[in-house]
Amino acid sequence: MADRRLQVFHAVAKQLSFTKAAEVLFMTQPAVTFQIKQLEEHFNTRLFDRGHGKISLTPAGDMVLEYAERILGLSSELDVRLGEMTGQIGGPLLVGASTTIAEFMLPRILGEFKSQYPQVKPRLIVANSETIETRVAEHTLDIGLIESPSHQSNLQCEVCCDDELLAICSPGSPLARLKEATPQQLAEMPFISREQGSGTREVTDNYFRAAGIAPDSLNLVIELGSPEAIKGVVETGIGFAIVSRASVAKEQRLGDLVAVPLKPRLNRTLSMVYPKEKFRSRLVNTFVEFAKSKLKQLAAKQG
Repeated sequence: MADRRLQVFHAVAKQLSFTKAAEVLFMTQPAVTFQIKQLEEHFNTRLFDRGHGKISLTPAGDMVLEYAERILGLSSELDVRLGEMTGQIGGPLLVGASTTIAEFMLPRILGEFKSQYPQVKPRLIVANSETIETRVAEHTLDIGLIESPSHQSNLQCEVCCDDELLAICSPGSPLARLKEATPQQLAEMPFISREQGSGTREVTDNYFRAAGIAPDSLNLVIELGSPEAIKGVVETGIGFAIVSRASVAKEQRLGDLVAVPLKPRLNRTLSMVYPKEKFRSRLVNTFVEFAKSKLKQLAAKQG
């Protein structure tokens, strides 16, 4: 119901980039630029200063942003409250999830939720934890599931469950003969890592730092952007990786990979994030409780 121009302006103002705003909104950059131009013509003032490849808000832009956040929040709340007067739980549900959660935990949860609430139309956006946090903060996702602590003060963070990380290697690797692996032992071996911005990468880096090992000193042979890609490379025998226990269960059963517990053990929390100030619909609240319950059940089975 809110003016589309305000929605586009809000995204550009938060991202301070027409290109990034277009990605978040699933629009083309020229379309974003056109909407901003229309809004500036409507107010008869510049909302952004443009120069040297960067943009910034003008004083007028700061004022519009303040009101846009309030207007968009109220518009969303109005839509939801009117929809809930029917008594049914339904409508679009925009869920973002970091890669490990999206690939190995969430599909079954979303399927079961859709089966229980047929009127719901879920949409899953997959990215690393940092990107998911940003999109939730921009109000382009209803809720996000991430693998690392939240870094944004304007987001509410709820811990869902614990997740153990293990070292994985090919069956022929010397690491496969160990019952446990210490950080010092791993530091001497070729390492296959997730990319910067990944929750798994952040947790792993902190684990080595706590053991007195600088992440930059590791024998890093390759960085990859997904757990599936990581496992495929590890199977070739060129190095080890550290991944979620949930992501490697099938390969362990088939004998393609060996999982070795870490010493000390490495556990992290999986969390849900959503804007602190945003009204949460009954649909979102219902999904939050449903997903938290299912994730805890999954963690209990793996434990």
